[in-house]
Amino acid sequence: MALPKGTFTIAPGVFWVGVKHDNRRMFDALIPLPRGTSYNAYLVVGSDKVALIDTVNPGFEDELVEKVSVHVDPTKIDYVVMNHAEPDHANAAKHMLDIAPNAKLLAGAKGKEAAMMYFDIDPSRIIVVDETTKIQLGGKTLSFVDAPWLHWPETIFTYLEEDKILFPCDFFGSHIAHGEFYADEYGNEKSIELAKLYFAEIMMPFRKQGMNATEKVKKLNPKVIAPSHGVIWRDPHVILDEYEKWNGEKFEKKVLIAYVSMWGSCEKMARTLQEILVKKGVEVNIYDLPNSNIGDLATELVDSPILVVGAPTVLNGIHPVAAYVALLAKTLRAPTKYAAVLTSYGWGGGAVKQLQALLDGMKLEILDVVEVKGPPKQAQFDKIAVLADKIEEKLREF
Repeated sequence: MALPKGTFTIAPGVFWVGVKHDNRRMFDALIPLPRGTSYNAYLVVGSDKVALIDTVNPGFEDELVEKVSVHVDPTKIDYVVMNHAEPDHANAAKHMLDIAPNAKLLAGAKGKEAAMMYFDIDPSRIIVVDETTKIQLGGKTLSFVDAPWLHWPETIFTYLEEDKILFPCDFFGSHIAHGEFYADEYGNEKSIELAKLYFAEIMMPFRKQGMNATEKVKKLNPKVIAPSHGVIWRDPHVILDEYEKWNGEKFEKKVLIAYVSMWGSCEKMARTLQEILVKKGVEVNIYDLPNSNIGDLATELVDSPILVVGAPTVLNGIHPVAAYVALLAKTLRAPTKYAAVLTSYGWGGGAVKQLQALLDGMKLEILDVVEVKGPPKQAQFDKIAVLADKIEEKLREF
């Protein structure tokens, strides 16, 4: 049921009071936001006390206060929960504490440190919570889940016991600012695509911690998962099943080819490999890097076991666009198991050596390197055919 001023009822006494940031186009100066994003804050009104779970991005404080005011007097808030200290969720916490002089901030032990450091919140106004803590609001009980490194060290989840609603902040999130509040309204399949992109860019480096948290959530058996970005999951199993696959490195039988080509040599090799693999019945996702969305590439890294990089040498090193892809895969700790390189040069090589250095530490097995001076000839196409056979063989593992 929609309410005035853009608020939304999730359950009796539980309201979405967040902000939809339709025209935001980048996140962390890294992540494209073609659909904008939302900062989901939630108001829980018990018979005795009121809690605000997470807040909003800088610049939206007044809108948050206006939406809270639809339901309660903001000065009467008793608790502000800080699941995660990143400013898009916690920046307005101090603002709300200033408005509500008797309110306390609820945070984990590391969250207390972060609140003092980032937002200059008086430590006397912070209550440290852990998995033994119960906050009684009157007919509504908040408990907490320790979830470190999802994706900062201080992260906790909040659980509303009577209504079985989990508020996991960034975990299970997505970036979208469209009108639909629920995943099933937007479409579960489309919602999963957005969640996968979000997972790739935010949660993929923390798969072990993510698996632990997913197991904790399954034991709670929530009826609703309400993250602090994007759609709310009314059927938690939809997103839980996907997170189990992504955290558990359940690969698809497919190959990711990412290439950049200055004078066509690397493109010819990449397209030849694609053609051979497709004839073998292998799914291939190929990206011409200068004309591709880096978010789409990151999404493919979640469950692609084999990465093929095609790039020429530029001034004794790898083309910078391809270097960025290698660095992205390493930074996001992609689970990719195998890699191959297709490269060309004119008067001097060096791309392979630099690429290997960039990928060092990823525990990748390099299947092959096909390198050519000038345009590729039959010898290189023959090597690409051999590489395709190796790829086909490796895919049988998955």
